[in-house]
Formats: sequence, C-alpha cells, structure tokens
Amino acid sequence: MFESEQGEPERVIVGPHHLEGLLGVPREPKGIIIFAHGSGSGRFSPRNNHVARRLEAAGFATLLLDLLSTDEESDRRNVFDIEMLASRLIEATDWARSTAELSSLPIGYFGASTGGGAALVAASMAPSAIAAVVSRGGRPDLAGDALPLVRAPTLLLVGSQDNQVLELNRWAMRHMQCTVELHIVPGATHLFEEAGTLDEVVTESILWFGLHLRRTQSHIAAPAGATNN
Repeated sequence: MFESEQGEPERVIVGPHHLEGLLGVPREPKGIIIFAHGSGSGRFSPRNNHVARRLEAAGFATLLLDLLSTDEESDRRNVFDIEMLASRLIEATDWARSTAELSSLPIGYFGASTGGGAALVAASMAPSAIAAVVSRGGRPDLAGDALPLVRAPTLLLVGSQDNQVLELNRWAMRHMQCTVELHIVPGATHLFEEAGTLDEVVTESILWFGLHLRRTQSHIAAPAGATNN
C-alpha cells in the first residue's frame, strides 16, 4: 500500500507510455493532485516538489511525473505539443482511477508554465473526472479551443511582475465558462523565486483544492479516457 507520510515519495511507472513518476500519499488522503510540469522541467522540479510536499502535509496525495520520455524531450516540438502532453495527463488520470489505493480519490491538476495549458486541455477531455485545476505561472492560452469546454473550477496564479503571462491569463479567462479566478502574487516573476511568493502559491492551492475536491460518487467513475468522446 502506498504511504509516504514523513518519508520519501515512491517511484512509480504510469500508463502505457511507462511515464516515470513520484507518488506521495499521506494517511487518509482527501484527493490526489497530478502535476503537469513546464517545458524543460520534470518530476524533480524543486519548485513543484516543494508545492507537492506541502500539499501532502495538507492531506493530499501527489503525483509528479515526466510527461515525455528522454528521447521525446530531445525533440523540442514535443515539449510544446500541448495535445500530446494532455494525452499523457489522461494516461496518469486513468492510472490513478485503476490503482486500488487511489481509485476513490477526487483528482486535481496542478500545471506550471506550458503544463497549465496541458492541464486545461486534459480537463476538457475528462470533465467528469477532474475536480479542480490550479495553474502556476501557466500558459492557459495554449489550451486554445479547449478553454470553453473546461468544467473544472480553475485557479490561475500569476506573478505581478510576469507581465506577458499575466495578459495571456486574462485573455484565457475571457474564453472560459467554468468557475475561474485569477490570483496575482505581488512581487513575483515567472518562476516565483522571490521570498514568500511560492509560499503564497502553496497557500492558495491548498485552499482551492480543499474547496473543490470532494469525495463524491461523480469522481468514482470510469477511467478518464472513457469520457473523451
């Protein structure tokens, strides 16, 4: 049985593409948060690992995984292939749904940079499976035509000094029809390296997932891929 409270996350292999992941599961988890990293990042991202450990301390299981293999990453076109990245998130969602210890948990996505766009596309593909989305310094604009199809309540976290990305998030909001909020983190740039800014990301993420992830029958459903018509 998975359990990583006060320990290291467990290495797992996820889905038909054998994605390498790190799974952290506290006692009696309230839900599971699947991470979608940005370009050039992966399961060892120090910022996302920091967020993941704090989410675990707040009672959420977390799954950080590389959405691309090493060979796939060598082709830069794949790094920005939002549809491919979203399909890998769906694989991870199906894996969680079919893993006994995780199958009853509501699922949230946490996307960073390009991963924010991928998380929204995946959420649009599996509307009954995804309870909430958080995007940190994300590119929701890359979700394009999928934006109006997203049903999961979405929190957009953007640094006040990340001017271009801030405008892209405002543009994306205008095309979304779900519950969506934009939270601007004062003094933060794109990577949230400034003192206290990542802690604010953590605080807002815990509040958002705590509000929207609920253990309901709608989240104990068929694998997410089955909902993609």
